[in-house]
Amino acid sequence: MSKVLLDIRNLKVSFFTPAGEVKAVNDVSFSINEGDVLGIVGESGSGKSVTAYSIMGLIPFPGKIVGGTIDFNGHRINDMTEKELRSMRGNEVSIIFQDPMTSLNPVYTIGNQIKEVILLHTNLNRKQANERAIELLKLVGINEPEKRMKQYPHELSGGMRQRVMIAIALACEPKLLIADEPTTALDVTIQAQIMELMTELKNKINMAIILITHDLGIVSRMCEKIIVMYGGKIMEQGTIDDIFYNPKHEYTKGLLRSIPKLTAKEHEKLIPIEGTPVDMLNPPAGCPFAPRCKKCMKICLKKMPEYTKISDTHYSACWLLQKEEYEKSTGVIKGE
Repeated sequence: MSKVLLDIRNLKVSFFTPAGEVKAVNDVSFSINEGDVLGIVGESGSGKSVTAYSIMGLIPFPGKIVGGTIDFNGHRINDMTEKELRSMRGNEVSIIFQDPMTSLNPVYTIGNQIKEVILLHTNLNRKQANERAIELLKLVGINEPEKRMKQYPHELSGGMRQRVMIAIALACEPKLLIADEPTTALDVTIQAQIMELMTELKNKINMAIILITHDLGIVSRMCEKIIVMYGGKIMEQGTIDDIFYNPKHEYTKGLLRSIPKLTAKEHEKLIPIEGTPVDMLNPPAGCPFAPRCKKCMKICLKKMPEYTKISDTHYSACWLLQKEEYEKSTGVIKGE
């Protein structure tokens, strides 16, 4: 049985701005095992990326962890110094950022940027690092790797830059790879190639992956487990089958309804989630999705519900589920 690689408990991350405290991540808990592929989905501003950056110790100023714990591969991330975090990053855990053009240094060649990571985290000399860099470029499917080593980021296409980012992230064969919207700026064909590449590499080195995205199509093809986030909180979590075939939270149902379907009739309109995203400076006291939920009850606005266990793998935080449980156990239909 795989051991637990990452365990996050009651994580809270806030950004202290002149306008007030922004609770970007508010009481988030989950864990993943070695070799797992976890998808974190939700709208922009739901706390997906901030959760990932917390694992890396990369929360930008003025943000900081204000509560909870992050245990990764024997490390308590909260207690690590910047020097210890630098040693861990790239070596045990790596991240693929959303936009490779802004993540790669425009004044250094591709080869230099890959070799820098190898020299920093391994005992290889410069010649060996150069050979390893070429090997990595071949691994991620870049043709003429010796030539690409001498090129700069602006000389490569978007898909090739993203492959270079993956090569850098995999340079030291990390135990955990965080992919933050890795295919957002790429066309559909390149998206499929990048996802296939990540799956192949995961199987080769038994690497765990956290895939952060708003694209449920990508999640369905690649992930084993899904976390649905909204307003800095986890609304629902479960396996692929749990989320896609038995969604319980109204937000999850809304996300699924908004996906185009092959079986849709001609001129059939998509069903959007009405309303605007939650104001993180002044979030509701209860469920953050309550103001947009068509089935909202009075209690939804006042108090955040506990997680209801639907199965051993499936949990959801919704008062409607609590209401159903009560009615089943008592036979009494509970009013609002």
